[in-house]
Amino acid sequence: MTRGSNSGGGDLDRQLASYRNEFPVLQNKLYLNSCSLGAIPHRALDALDEFGGDWASEGTVAWEKWMKKSDLLRRRLADLLGVSPRTICLQPNVSAALASIASVMDFQSRSQVVSSTLEFPTVLYQWQTREGIDLRLADSPDGIGVPRESYVDLIGPDTALVPISHVLYGTGAIQDVRGITAHAHEEGARVLLDTYHSAGVMPVDLARLEVDFAVGGVLKWLCGGPGCAFLYVREDLLDELNPAGIGWFAHADQFAFSPEFEPSEDATKFSFGTPAVGPIYTALASLEIFEEIGMDQIREKNVALIDRLVEGARDLGLDMYSPEDPDRRGGAVFIGVDNPHEVLARLVEAEVVVDVRGGKVRVSPHFYNTREEIDAFLDLLA
Repeated sequence: MTRGSNSGGGDLDRQLASYRNEFPVLQNKLYLNSCSLGAIPHRALDALDEFGGDWASEGTVAWEKWMKKSDLLRRRLADLLGVSPRTICLQPNVSAALASIASVMDFQSRSQVVSSTLEFPTVLYQWQTREGIDLRLADSPDGIGVPRESYVDLIGPDTALVPISHVLYGTGAIQDVRGITAHAHEEGARVLLDTYHSAGVMPVDLARLEVDFAVGGVLKWLCGGPGCAFLYVREDLLDELNPAGIGWFAHADQFAFSPEFEPSEDATKFSFGTPAVGPIYTALASLEIFEEIGMDQIREKNVALIDRLVEGARDLGLDMYSPEDPDRRGGAVFIGVDNPHEVLARLVEAEVVVDVRGGKVRVSPHFYNTREEIDAFLDLLA
């Protein structure tokens, strides 16, 4: 099948080609599922060995190094997200981060939470299972995006929190975060942004977006594996908010083992207990790659691959269930096929890794993929 020549290629492809050797899975798989689980690089595997070696040789003395690694990861995540390290707290997963945020909200004065029907279930479960919360969901007229107006119609003087995704997990649509946030703030509500499907595949500037909270993790596009997520709290809120249900790592000096709680002065006041250190090592190693390449270049490469994928899928007469406008598309697209699970089984047999969501094939290439791989995938769909 012949593809158009206007999608991808050039100096950027050549610049990123060397990074393919970093990822073992690419040696035997056509891996197009990075928004589910990012491919682990060799340097992250080496970092796991380093973690084990530190543990084996140092025992408890290794905690001094581990704490420095934790602080370094907070700084690197802060750089990635355009904020101060003081505003970043490491978390075991997004569910824990959401629970921390829920604990600082006054749902008696304002009982309403406004989200959308297209949010990732974890975000919705947090508010569905708490008593006294009136959860209202903005609808999507096309099943792909949620217009700002759909949120505006629901946000009012009783709204406490507006949890939204930067990129919707089920369609790849980029949301109007600044517009939604501006209206929420006019009504006195706070905004919580889920960056899990944007951080690592497109630039994210939390300060510019002006959200109050943000959550995300390194599992997907950041290629750091499970067990390490993050919580962002806007800096001017840190003195005001005091989370409940935290752990000993939220103390200002956790190794003092004081019986009296004194909260940390930065976002680590939202911490729970002993962190999983291994994922901190892998996350740090993976983030090195993103710093080396730069998020603008990663976004450019992803857009080129997605453009090629969309063009080829349309040539095959397949329906797309992602935004038409490339500027509104995140890193994944959704393709309509007959019998998607049969298609998935055929692709698995061919050593192609994608996923099925909502009855559609979800394809999420990353900077380490190539135009030739997109073409090979499309040939298998034909």
